[in-house]
Amino acid sequence: QVQLVESGGGLVQAGGSLRLSCAASGRTFRGYAVGWFRQAPGKEREFVAGISGDGNTYHKDSVKGRFTISRDYAKDTVSLQMNRLEPEDTAVYYCASLNAVVVPLRPREYDYWGQGTQVTVSS
Repeated sequence: QVQLVESGGGLVQAGGSLRLSCAASGRTFRGYAVGWFRQAPGKEREFVAGISGDGNTYHKDSVKGRFTISRDYAKDTVSLQMNRLEPEDTAVYYCASLNAVVVPLRPREYDYWGQGTQVTVSS
C-alpha cells in the first residue's frame, strides 16, 4: 500500500520561511513526477509546484521566486522550500504523485496523496 507523508507545516509570521517534506512508503519517487498542492478553506485545491521524473520543476506564478521544489535522491524525498511567506499562502498543503514522468496541474490526474500539513501565515 502506498502512503505519502508530509511534514514541516506550522505557524509562521509573514515574511518567514518553512520547509515541507514528503516521503513515500510502498513506492519510490525516483523517476516519477511529484506535485505540491494546497487548499485554503472554501477554495479548490490548487497546484503550487511540481517536479518531473527527470528533474524539471514548475511553480505557480504567485510563488515563483519564493517557493522552490526539489528532490533528495539519497533520501527519496521531495521538499518545498517556502520563503517570504504571505498570509495568502495559508492552506493545507498536500504532496501527490503518480505513475508518470510529466507533471500534471490538475489534482484528479494524481494517483497518490498525502494527508496534508497545515501552513498558517500570520500577518
